[in-house]
Amino acid sequence: MTSIATLNWNVQALWQRLQPLLPGLAIEVVARADSTNTQLLERARRAGGDPAIHGTTPQGRRQGDAQPCLLVAEQQTRGRGSQGRIWHSAAGASLTFSLAMALSPPTWSGLSLAVGLAIAEALDPPRSGQTPCIWLKWPNDLLLLDRPGRGRKLGGILIETVAVGHRRMAIIGVGLNVKPLALVDLDWGYACLEERWPELDAPAALALVVPAVVQAVQRFEAGGLGPFLAGYSRRDALAGLEVTTSLAEAAEGVADGIDEEGALWIRTPRGRHRLVSGQIGLRRMPGDGESAETTTC
Repeated sequence: MTSIATLNWNVQALWQRLQPLLPGLAIEVVARADSTNTQLLERARRAGGDPAIHGTTPQGRRQGDAQPCLLVAEQQTRGRGSQGRIWHSAAGASLTFSLAMALSPPTWSGLSLAVGLAIAEALDPPRSGQTPCIWLKWPNDLLLLDRPGRGRKLGGILIETVAVGHRRMAIIGVGLNVKPLALVDLDWGYACLEERWPELDAPAALALVVPAVVQAVQRFEAGGLGPFLAGYSRRDALAGLEVTTSLAEAAEGVADGIDEEGALWIRTPRGRHRLVSGQIGLRRMPGDGESAETTTC
């Protein structure tokens, strides 16, 4: 990792906000890393919960890598998305961070959906009678809405877990596009925060998002996905769309919402089927061959 950050992240103020929620939290910001998720996973595995392994940072003292840690990288050289995909990032144009927390939820299923909703609502708070700008594509993508049923990829979430002593840690990786990035060949296109919120740079977005993620994860640990279902349904980018899946008994169907364990319902002529994990795509992109109706959000 390259340790000298180039942007002003106002880490002290963020740490003061988060410390009451996560006692013992350490915050580290680096200019460059291969993958923040990989870094935190390797630390946790090396430590194995041994409290003798510790480190000091300006914002908090880690008494072992079972302590919570927020690691932010201005640029990731080998960022990872779901299904092993590469996550593209560049300093100033992207926000990439990972949050390590020890958790004991009744079930891990659906955690990425709760995190996605927390990020969407932090950046794009619900407004009565208005269409949200940020939508959620199962299981871990955030989309910026262009028109009904059509969005481009704004960000993604990668959650991994690791055993540390008698506990299990969640490593919650988040990547958000902040400014235009000339590279990108994505199935769902490329979107960035600057298109709707030009005042937000990466540090400002971090200050909005991380407290919301921490609170959502703690709420999920206490009550599972149930409390998030209504909010998710309001931003469900796949609801009612014809999709293809990797599920043999529902290779094609209509996306029909999620359940309390985070599985995606697929409705087919033979009934409803649960997609717990795997690939999903659209049978056709909504709006293809139709008028380019825009949505004001």
